[in-house]
Amino acid sequence: MSRWSPFVVVLSGEERAALLERAGSRTASHALVLRARIVLLASEGVRNIDIAARVGVCVDVVSRWRKRFSIEGMAGLDDRPRSGRPRRFGPEVVAGVKALACEPPEQRAVPLSRWSSMELASQAVHEGLVDAISSSTVRRWLHADAIKPWRYRSWISPRAADFTARAARVLDLYARMWDGVALGPDDYVISADEKSQLQALRRSQQGRPAGPGRVAQVEFDYERGGTLAYMAAYDVHQARLFGQIADKTGIVPFMDLVAEVMMTEPYASARRVFWIVDNGSSHNGQRSIARMTAAWPTARLVHLPVHASWLNQIEVVFSIVQRKVVKPGDFADLAELGDRLLRFQDRYNTTARPFDWRFSTADLHDMLRRVDSTAATLEPLAA
Repeated sequence: MSRWSPFVVVLSGEERAALLERAGSRTASHALVLRARIVLLASEGVRNIDIAARVGVCVDVVSRWRKRFSIEGMAGLDDRPRSGRPRRFGPEVVAGVKALACEPPEQRAVPLSRWSSMELASQAVHEGLVDAISSSTVRRWLHADAIKPWRYRSWISPRAADFTARAARVLDLYARMWDGVALGPDDYVISADEKSQLQALRRSQQGRPAGPGRVAQVEFDYERGGTLAYMAAYDVHQARLFGQIADKTGIVPFMDLVAEVMMTEPYASARRVFWIVDNGSSHNGQRSIARMTAAWPTARLVHLPVHASWLNQIEVVFSIVQRKVVKPGDFADLAELGDRLLRFQDRYNTTARPFDWRFSTADLHDMLRRVDSTAATLEPLAA
């Protein structure tokens, strides 16, 4: 027969409210909820053996938490500090390995382009930071600070003196502004470029479509069926796509595309049609501006600065075309590739919406300030 516990639990109003809240919590740990329930039942005069049966634990557990609460109060329900396994590596070792990961290997006379966790562990031993260390330990330390020296991203700093001004006016056009004045309802903005060297790859075996538990399969071996160019123009505010197929890029194919757009309403009767282009050979320099104006007086050619194709919305369209039309690529010939491009264009125009373009002139200035700050830190290295 179970005896009554000598530890009588008497709760204050504040303690009871706190325990009731913890016992009904869905976010607290199961252990804390269980302890709160034990103490609440104990405060009602329930014996330990009966509490154990009601909450599903052994009597010794109930006895321990009743005693801890009786002596220490609410603080007694928390876990005791645990010593755990002592650290093998001091903070100076962790900091040293992280600093090593943030330096290019060539600064340590190591003939590598990038560190891996295994190579960092080896280098730490070589330099006497530690006697031995595993690559998994190094990776865990780096993960804590999101340091990934085995990865890299390419970047290029703007070098043109007028980069900011030229990029800003394109962003203003996306926001329907020109020279500080809002565009009118009969002003249009077209983003245009060419996607060259599209290959008509013909697979040696027919592919297999996706099935239950199986992704689509494409034969690796192929024959080359030639290349073509896709000339495209995109109305950034109407989400309307125009395109033509050509053997190769050039002034003539580009001007043919311009003619198709400019002879189509509402562009044919527009007050102004702004054409945003990069500095490709088909439409670069002042001569291209003169050529455009002579052929279409209401058309205004607006050049992006060098290395700023990422500001051209047609590149977003081209990425969609690449993913949805060209890849993985299995075409009988160039005619089939061209036909699919033009049919996709018609399909796209039935459902497309303008891109949610959020990169503004303010974002541009912030980005360039960061670039300048980074360049300032790299100049001593270049010297």
